[in-house]
Amino acid sequence: MSDQQEYLDDPGLRGKAAIVTGGGAEGEGIGNGRAAAILLARSGVRVLVADLRRELAENTVRMIEQAGGEAVAHGADVTDENQCREMVAAAMKRFGRLDFLDNNVGIGGRGSVVEMEPEEWRRIMQVNVETMYLAARHAIPAMIASGDGGATTGATTGAIVNVASISALRPRGLTAYSTSKGAVIALTRAMAVDHGKDGIRVNCVAPGPVHTPMVYSAGMSEEARQRRRQASPLGIEGTGWDVGQAVRFLLSGHARYITGQTLVVDGGVTLMSPARQHDRG
Repeated sequence: MSDQQEYLDDPGLRGKAAIVTGGGAEGEGIGNGRAAAILLARSGVRVLVADLRRELAENTVRMIEQAGGEAVAHGADVTDENQCREMVAAAMKRFGRLDFLDNNVGIGGRGSVVEMEPEEWRRIMQVNVETMYLAARHAIPAMIASGDGGATTGATTGAIVNVASISALRPRGLTAYSTSKGAVIALTRAMAVDHGKDGIRVNCVAPGPVHTPMVYSAGMSEEARQRRRQASPLGIEGTGWDVGQAVRFLLSGHARYITGQTLVVDGGVTLMSPARQHDRG
């Protein structure tokens, strides 16, 4: 088989194992993490779905199993290093290997540096940035142990995707959130440099205003939803599936020569003149 044919036919996913943090969602809703977990499982990846609320992860696992995939639910507070260590150990015990990590946990917050209390600022940084450091800190050694020799052999040992936001690229009244997501992009680039020698690729997805349970569960008028659609040159809104597809691509062998990059998934919103608004993306 030629190299060209191999790249067309084999995305390098089947038989691999992944952790998706923040992989639950309310009800049957499709959040970014749930979409990524389902799409990875459809491609033959065995997935540990982690969420602070285990029952939400269990719902994702049920959806995966109904589609014929393999997954296991895991309850974890990824702000706790011990629980991150246990999460990785659980994946290794269940699957015997770890190849991929989708760092998907995040929370929002409004206000300027003058308006926001220090406690809320620190909490946003902890949840949006520190969790990715902690999960990667324990996942990377497991990936190296599971891999095929690292970059020196031409093999990819593993891949990580960190989920940021276009708020890092176009701030609009969500200062702590924008700052934390900017840190995620910087963390991604630094990790890509640090661990390229280990054969581990690290990339970032920056979603725009996608319609997910995290957004609409807080309440959103149809007028606000229409404004979000109109913010895109395409005149449409994104969904968790759009983000999940980007994650799957960046984890797959089709992205073998891509690392340290930020893939913006926003329908072109960042191409438009910014309007000061508070519809989080």
